[in-house]
Amino acid sequence: MPVRATKRGAARVPFPSGADADVLICGASFAGLTVARELRASGARVLVVDRYEIGERQTSACAAPTEWLRNLGLEASIRQTFDSLVVRTPKVQKARWRLPFTFSTFDYQQLCGLLWDQSGEAEFETAKVSSRTGSVVSTDRGDLHAPLIIDALGWRRVLGVGDNVQPPNASLSRGLEVHPKGAGTDLELFVDPRYVDAGYGWSFPAGDEVRIGVGSFDPHDPVKQPTLQLVEDVAQRPDGYQGNWIPHRLRPATEDGVFFVGDSAGHCLPLSAEGIRTAFYFGIAAGRELRAVLDGRQDKAAALKRYHRFSAQHRWKFESMYRSQQAIRHLHGFPLDKLARIFTRPRPGNFAFQHYLDIAPPSFAVPAPPAAPVRAAAEQAA
Repeated sequence: MPVRATKRGAARVPFPSGADADVLICGASFAGLTVARELRASGARVLVVDRYEIGERQTSACAAPTEWLRNLGLEASIRQTFDSLVVRTPKVQKARWRLPFTFSTFDYQQLCGLLWDQSGEAEFETAKVSSRTGSVVSTDRGDLHAPLIIDALGWRRVLGVGDNVQPPNASLSRGLEVHPKGAGTDLELFVDPRYVDAGYGWSFPAGDEVRIGVGSFDPHDPVKQPTLQLVEDVAQRPDGYQGNWIPHRLRPATEDGVFFVGDSAGHCLPLSAEGIRTAFYFGIAAGRELRAVLDGRQDKAAALKRYHRFSAQHRWKFESMYRSQQAIRHLHGFPLDKLARIFTRPRPGNFAFQHYLDIAPPSFAVPAPPAAPVRAAAEQAA
């Protein structure tokens, strides 16, 4: 098996012959690492590959329901916790929505490291995945073979069949944010057409920094200038740019024998663009099906069928949120101001947000898989 090590430039050498695995997980962010965690202590040869080192590239504002982080044993990564959401429209300057649960911002690198530490004897290698033919995955360091393959590489759906639709014609939102040093006390959303017509801005404090950005549900909309305007309006600096495309339609969770998890399957909630806990949620679901294959309790075909059905059962929830997302640009003014005020009331607010949490409930994370073997100190330092 390959040895965990970051390879760059001339050191990015080909894989040795026989560098195969029982399970090949392509992508080492929220979804891929969660699948690996579910396979800890399975006895299988699990290989995780990603273009970057684990935790190297932050991909979002990094916030999730606190109970999800605790149930996964990731609470050490938490930077700040909130029990409400402040929504600002042009006329409603501060509508505070009390939540029936708490939300926490976290440190991306630390959270990824904690997930990886729970993955037992899995191996990690840096390699850029480019394509797949059957059970062979091609990378910039050579081919890898595995009977069980997971695509957790993000919205590009690299291991899918045929050419994928690319932005701006794909069902994608786009977002850009900055991470200036600073502090804050509230999770804030700015639903204001001055920034973006079909979307919103945000300001998420995370300890010693504030994550500020703008996202649009229309991939044709520019987001840089709106982000700079929001940064100026909240008296911050545009430091530490980070942007990404965000899927907002569910896609098939299996295709041609491959399991798709996270953004590659469209596992990102429309309207809120929340994709972290859904990556955990569907990563756990995929991992459980794979574990049953490795344990001999079902075959690969049954696992593909069960996981596909599990994901598809959520389609109506995703589509309901998608319809709400599409309505945003038509609600600016009195309708949106009215909604902002309605959700300040405990009863409608609790009802709506509890149903929202239950799309991917934190209870799904328990019980945890069997404990992972302790990694050797030399391996951890590699």
